[in-house]
Order: sequence, then C-alpha cells, then structure tokens
Amino acid sequence: MALTPSQMIDLGSAAPAFSLPDVVSGKHLSLSDLRSSKATVIMFICNHCPYVKHINEQLVKLGNDYIAKGISFVAISSNDVSAHPEDSPENMKRLAAELKYPFPYLYDESQEVAKAYEAACTPDFFIYDIDLKLVYRGQLDDSRPANQVPNDGKDIRAALDAILNGEKPSPKQRPSIGCNIKWKK
Repeated sequence: MALTPSQMIDLGSAAPAFSLPDVVSGKHLSLSDLRSSKATVIMFICNHCPYVKHINEQLVKLGNDYIAKGISFVAISSNDVSAHPEDSPENMKRLAAELKYPFPYLYDESQEVAKAYEAACTPDFFIYDIDLKLVYRGQLDDSRPANQVPNDGKDIRAALDAILNGEKPSPKQRPSIGCNIKWKK
C-alpha cells in the first residue's frame, strides 16, 4: 500500500460520463441514471483498503442521511482484481449486502472511469452540483485508521449541507488520503 493523497482537480470541472455494472443489481448504470437534481457524490472505494474499512460505517450513515434529502451517492471500485482478488465483483456484492450500502457499488474493470475522474486513492470523494460541475473534492473528515479523531464525515456533511441550503461549499478543502488505486500493469 502506498499512502496517496487525492489530486484536488479544479473546482467547476465537469463530471465525466460513465456506464458501469452495479455488482448488487447486475444492471449497467450510467451517470445520467444516477445523478440527482441536487447533488451527486461519486466515491472511489474498494473492499480491502484499511482507510475505506475505517470509514465504511460512516459511508452508510452518510448515504442514509442524505439520500432521503435528494442527494445521490455512487460508489465505484476500480482496483485491479488480479492483484487484489478481495476487490472482485463477487466480493464487492457480498460486502455491499453485509454493510447494507444504500447506494450502488459499481465495478470499473477497465479503470477508465477512475482515470477520467483523476481518482488517485481509496477513498476519493467528488461532489457535483445539479449541473454536474465539481463543487467538492477531498476528504470525508480528519479521521484516519490510527489517529483517534472521530469519524463523523464532517467535511462532506458540511459540503452537502451548504448545497442543500442553496450555498456553494467552502473552497477550502483538504485532500483525501488512502491507499493508491491498484492500477493494472
């Protein structure tokens, strides 16, 4: 595992279109199928990363809290499963059921979606407004597996609350940090 920060691409960037299989439903879902009329959260996660494992419970809470308010959430795993079989679609489906993910969990086998989003790590978060323009990229909160800081999702919650209040999220955003995406060789 190489500790990797998110790339902090330019705010205002357009969300790249995609269509990927949802490991839970078996359906191909596109960004246009999943986008919200308020905001859309795209999360690059995986099964094996200790940084994602550390926040999984908060991801479920976040989804449950904000999906009811009209925000859509999409989780995508782009890791090379030949090197990390625990991130396979079958294991993704099992984990999504076990944790009761309230959002689709998509598999990016080609890794083209991760590249289009310039995702660098797991977890890596991107929030897009109604026009699919980037308004937030960065960390969930200050909590990390070994730092004893509460895992409360405060950074993403603040961004989503601003959007729901008709405001722009603060441009002062901190990169996410986690395992690097496991790129195919």
